Amino acid sequence: MPLRDRRVIVTGGPTREWIDPVRYISNASSGKMGIALADAAFERGCETLFIHGPIDVSLLAGKNYRTVGIESTAELLHAVIEEISDGCVLIMAAAPADYCPAERSHEKIKKTGMELVIRLRKNPDILKRVAEERAAGNLNGIFVAGFAAETTDVERYAIGKLEDKNLDMICLNDVSAESAGFGKDTNIITIFKRGGSRTDLPVMPKRDAAERILDAIEESLQA
Repeated sequence: MPLRDRRVIVTGGPTREWIDPVRYISNASSGKMGIALADAAFERGCETLFIHGPIDVSLLAGKNYRTVGIESTAELLHAVIEEISDGCVLIMAAAPADYCPAERSHEKIKKTGMELVIRLRKNPDILKRVAEERAAGNLNGIFVAGFAAETTDVERYAIGKLEDKNLDMICLNDVSAESAGFGKDTNIITIFKRGGSRTDLPVMPKRDAAERILDAIEESLQA
């Protein structure tokens, strides 16, 4: 089945894990790469869904595909599991927080000393959960592409994630590289596929990178 006949689910942006009513743990992801992927999929005729964390709402203006806003990593997991279905393509470009506060204060934490210790617990791993669903035979014919935003040992971590989470493809994004960090309009991507193939993309606008990523997915679906 070609890409245009498949449902494409793209995730993008950060998540927020609240410490108290005014403070949270998050990251600098803008959601621009996810939006570029959703735009490109929609223009190819795909039924497209964009699940996003807290991002600039102006980036979503005028979109003709469905969007779903979430806040926490747990909410992102729930949305993905609710929406994913047989034969779809899932592109996980979001940057969910790996940890959340073990306890959330219902009141603003006051400044009372020189140090504040916040206990964190691990968030659910969305791609691992999807891999478990695939292994259980609950998601037939799906294609899963992940993103690896790394700063050190970038290739080793990306390939490890590809294998550990049973992905079909992973897009390595060295966020420490110039023109490739969070919030930028350009990106530098290396695509690794199941089976060992590799494609290095030079710096380019995120929309152009999105087209190349979808081309790579199309090639895999046709293989």
